[in-house]
Amino acid sequence: VAMTLRTSLFGKEVSKYKDGEDDYDIMLRIGESDRNDFNSLMNQPVTFRDQTNGQMKQVPINAIATLKPSHSLGSIRRKNLDRIVTVYSNVEEGFNANEVNDELKELLADHKMTDGYSFKFTGEQEEQAKEMSFLVSALAIAAFLILMIVVAQFNRISTPMIIMLTVVFSTIGVFLGLVAFQMDFVIIMTMIGIISLAGIVVNNAIVLSDYSILLMDRRKVELGSDARLGKEDLINSVIKAGKTRLRPVLLTAITTVLGLVPLAIGLNIDFYGLFASYNPGIYIGGENVIFWGPMSWTIIFGVTFATFLTLIVVPVMFLGVERLKFYVYEKGIIYTLKAFLSWLSFRLYKVNA
Repeated sequence: VAMTLRTSLFGKEVSKYKDGEDDYDIMLRIGESDRNDFNSLMNQPVTFRDQTNGQMKQVPINAIATLKPSHSLGSIRRKNLDRIVTVYSNVEEGFNANEVNDELKELLADHKMTDGYSFKFTGEQEEQAKEMSFLVSALAIAAFLILMIVVAQFNRISTPMIIMLTVVFSTIGVFLGLVAFQMDFVIIMTMIGIISLAGIVVNNAIVLSDYSILLMDRRKVELGSDARLGKEDLINSVIKAGKTRLRPVLLTAITTVLGLVPLAIGLNIDFYGLFASYNPGIYIGGENVIFWGPMSWTIIFGVTFATFLTLIVVPVMFLGVERLKFYVYEKGIIYTLKAFLSWLSFRLYKVNA
């Protein structure tokens, strides 16, 4: 019965028509007027073989089935042996899929599901969550590797931690730029841009911190190997480092930003046409900017914001940490702590003995 009705409504391929290299399916089904008539559908004969004598017989569907209109699903779908129903829709032009889903989540937040039933957002939302999780993990790994390398080079932990704060500054700049210019947050390319920033913006902080430490070491040599730098020496070293490294820091940021502007706006030049017919065919936009634009703007916003903060915040934090160290040594806290640890180790050794 089901196969008969399916053939009548949706058709059944019975052969193919070949025209040159093209094949066309020949479908068998009843006429359109009969497809829309319940009586015609139910009066169709069902052909079967009688199991008692082996003869072919035909009976109308009405003789073995009753038609009852009702609402039901066209098919049953399962996932991990659980029955599922998928509700999906296209997003109209001018609307964002994430914003639409956020509104749906708010509407469904207070909706009580019957016991044994649940719902979740899949499809594009599920894939975005997986991509976001992977890219966040990649960013954390990249930041950790950068931190380990910088710690190994500086042989200290305070300066590398200050340097890594520039990554946070760049991330703040990215989101401020996206909000200010009303740009969409494209998960893959924006996160790739943020990961790239982790290796770009730390350069300026490394340049400033490394030169400040170099000036401090030179001052120590001038004062003597056993001397400790005073507050004025620290301030002068940081100020001189900022003045000396201002130009390379700004040039690095400016060249990076200007170099990414053509990629961000989608500047296209036909170099073959330029040399062949003196027609470069310059135009802005195209499909490439949809893919590379979010990454480029991410780096531009991050580098610009982090550069200005690096020139101000990093020297201040570096000076604050060095003055804290100076205060600790002046008050003898380190020596007191060392003496306490020595006494504690001696007591433990005595107890064990």
